[in-house]
Amino acid sequence: MTHAAVSPPPVSGHRFSVLYRLAGDEAAARRRAQDICLEQTVEIPETLVPEGLIRDHVLGRVEAFEARPNGGYSARVSYAVEVAGAGLTQLLNVVFGNISIKTGIRVERLDLPDVMLRALRGPRFGRQGLRELLGVPTRPLLCTALKPLGLSPESLAGLAYRFALGGIDIIKDDHGLADQSFARFRERVERCAEAVARANRETGSRSIYVPNVTAGMDAIDARARFARAHGAGGFLIAPGLTGLDAMRWLADDDGLALPILAHPAFQGTYVLHPSCGMSHELLFGQLPRLAGADATIYPNFGGRFGFTRDECLGIVRGTDTAMGSLRPIFPTPGGGMSLDRVPEMLEAYGRDVILLIGGGLMSPGSDLVATCRRFRALIER
Repeated sequence: MTHAAVSPPPVSGHRFSVLYRLAGDEAAARRRAQDICLEQTVEIPETLVPEGLIRDHVLGRVEAFEARPNGGYSARVSYAVEVAGAGLTQLLNVVFGNISIKTGIRVERLDLPDVMLRALRGPRFGRQGLRELLGVPTRPLLCTALKPLGLSPESLAGLAYRFALGGIDIIKDDHGLADQSFARFRERVERCAEAVARANRETGSRSIYVPNVTAGMDAIDARARFARAHGAGGFLIAPGLTGLDAMRWLADDDGLALPILAHPAFQGTYVLHPSCGMSHELLFGQLPRLAGADATIYPNFGGRFGFTRDECLGIVRGTDTAMGSLRPIFPTPGGGMSLDRVPEMLEAYGRDVILLIGGGLMSPGSDLVATCRRFRALIER
């Protein structure tokens, strides 16, 4: 007697949830919550949703609904893990696909079960791994950017050498440096990596040069492998331009295995309006962490971009909130920062932070190495 094979159930019963902020009065907010459940899964009117598996499991569910203290409403919507498939891209589609085109809906936070988090490698280094790589066990890390756009590879390498000599831990390309005629990618990487290595030999430090590998998909791999082979110590990438999964792919590649800094270019409009888009905590905290960044760059409060202190501290929450075995990552505030802001930044962020000051270290006629050493002294007190 033969027995027919038993097919596994199409759903496991595991669900993940998304917290949404909804605009409008209670009735309008409830309609938006129900619309999310339909739009992000079955994408048909509720009257057409089949009974059984699809209605009971596939359709999104409103698990909680409540008024927010400062206006509007919050709804926690859950989805079957199978709806998101196995990858980051479909997960993002479920979280904020079609509803990103609708008004009055803002994504606040993700809560993923361990069964999903185990499928995402997340940051390779995280805070502790980056500290070990740089030989900096406790103090905040220091970062700067090579700029302005238009300098030659020789000039950029000269800056990189002086930054490293002055004690800056991470010397990264400005995000506008790509593969322009005045500073071709390969020559820039070779010269800047060698300059930082030369400074390290003189000081005994472990500063790293982090080139910008943001590019089309056909170029990211080649640039990253060239950079690693020629002494780069990490990669800068703007996931708003390349897609978050391109950064995830870069982080997961064992043949590269270098720290990754996520840059916020092209992502600003997701967070600038309180009733649509995404929260700062999600966009600059949780998502880059899920996608493998070891540090997330964002505009600091009091700088030239207008983020508030509370929004920035929300990003910090996203970098270290409990997410299974995913490592916490470094918040990296920057954007118009100067040395006189360092005490305020330390008070706000504590020691688990990368302080990013670029143009604020440069002034006509000043000694760049001495200015960098003063920066280092400020955080070592």
